[in-house]
Amino acid sequence: MKLLEGKVTLITGASRGIGRGIAIALAKSGSSVAFTFLSSPDKAAELEKELETYGVKAKGYKSDAADFKAAEELIVRVLTDFGQIDAVVNNAGITKDNLLMRMSEEHFDDVIKTNLKSVFNITKAVQKTMLKERKGSIINISSVVGVKGNAGQANYAASKAGIIGFTKSIALELGSRNIRCNAVAPGFIETEMTAVLNPDVVKQWREAIPLKRGGTPEDVANLVVFLASDMSSYITGQVINVDGGMLT
Repeated sequence: MKLLEGKVTLITGASRGIGRGIAIALAKSGSSVAFTFLSSPDKAAELEKELETYGVKAKGYKSDAADFKAAEELIVRVLTDFGQIDAVVNNAGITKDNLLMRMSEEHFDDVIKTNLKSVFNITKAVQKTMLKERKGSIINISSVVGVKGNAGQANYAASKAGIIGFTKSIALELGSRNIRCNAVAPGFIETEMTAVLNPDVVKQWREAIPLKRGGTPEDVANLVVFLASDMSSYITGQVINVDGGMLT
């Protein structure tokens, strides 16, 4: 039996990068997967087909997790289509980096809304069904930047640090109902976004990491699968770094 067989997982922002890697790992582990996307319908359709090759049900939804009403409607649609939601992965996120002196109010607000408010929206919307079932796993994708900060990323760091505080609070609120809430904090993960960076800069980053390599989406996805499974049934309120020892 696969680790997540019979379960249904909802993941936001899964059409590329870490989110896509998580969706594939969930499907490989036997979970049916509902996922959201905003601007890549072709990539979403491709992902839907790929997930189905693992013998699970999969469906993509064009939905903005940062929109409160849209998040509520999404949960209703997923429950209608899949019948249950056992785990949620709040992964939707953006970056709009700049030094504080050059950062606009709009760029600060956009990042907070997409990265942090989306976690509130989806978690609030899904808690009703999880409370009814008296079980569930909520997994929030934070970042090592939310733990230590980073120059030029005040908005991103604030959003990811906010996710950590939110995660710990929800773990305390919902633990008595057997609903767990944990945060995953990736470090330098190599995706198509990092592929366009200067190779020398990437090399310096790799050399500064104890394991001497960047992480992969699969490295993050493996932890998410564990947290979505019953193997982590006594783990809640935690922030787990996936960073190759970067913050050690």
